[in-house]
Amino acid sequence: MAEQLAGLSDDRALLGRTSTAERVADILRSRIAEGYFPPGTRLSEDSIGGALGVSRNTLREAFRLLTHERLLVHELNRGVFVRVLTVEDVEDIYRTRTLVECAVVRGLGQPPYALGNLTEAVEEGQRAAREGDWKALGTANIHFHRELVALAGSERTDELMRSVFAELRLAFHVVDDPRRLHEPYLARNRQILRALEAGDRVEAEELLAVYLADSRERIVEVYRRRVGEEPSGG
Repeated sequence: MAEQLAGLSDDRALLGRTSTAERVADILRSRIAEGYFPPGTRLSEDSIGGALGVSRNTLREAFRLLTHERLLVHELNRGVFVRVLTVEDVEDIYRTRTLVECAVVRGLGQPPYALGNLTEAVEEGQRAAREGDWKALGTANIHFHRELVALAGSERTDELMRSVFAELRLAFHVVDDPRRLHEPYLARNRQILRALEAGDRVEAEELLAVYLADSRERIVEVYRRRVGEEPSGG
């Protein structure tokens, strides 16, 4: 916890003079998405409030917002915890991703597309793989999909997917072999990028749809085994 709190102290400057519960929630959401607070972690009001320099009321409101987003859960007489997802949660995350991400690619319009940030996310993943930092590669993969969604130029879609990607990161924490999980998708990210560079959004969408279906199948299989849940009906 000390390392996580040190990181939050660095984030304190982001709050500025107009600190709000929404900004605190943004910081904590990002930290969850980056993997600093794994599922099941208890979030101490005193420690986090002290690290960020915010009042207890402000922090509680931020916790409430993130609970509404299904990233946190409040347990009576125990406190606030980072949520542990169910298999059904994971399946729903992938349904949402497929609906949104494929629709973004389908609706891109005529090329050329602004792919600078997408290219940077691929390069970030390549660096992480060279260094053998598989957690960082998982983060880079999320950045790739976040930048893919950003191609729509919609603040509302970006906001929706920020929460979805943060939930996705909670699922990643259950996987005990992050290299096996993340490494194959680095090449797929490059394939999607190349298709978009060529202006072929039809191929890009097809690649993306198969990518998400394969990722969903792998994550759900591992997740079921790790959390000990039986397949749901239907």
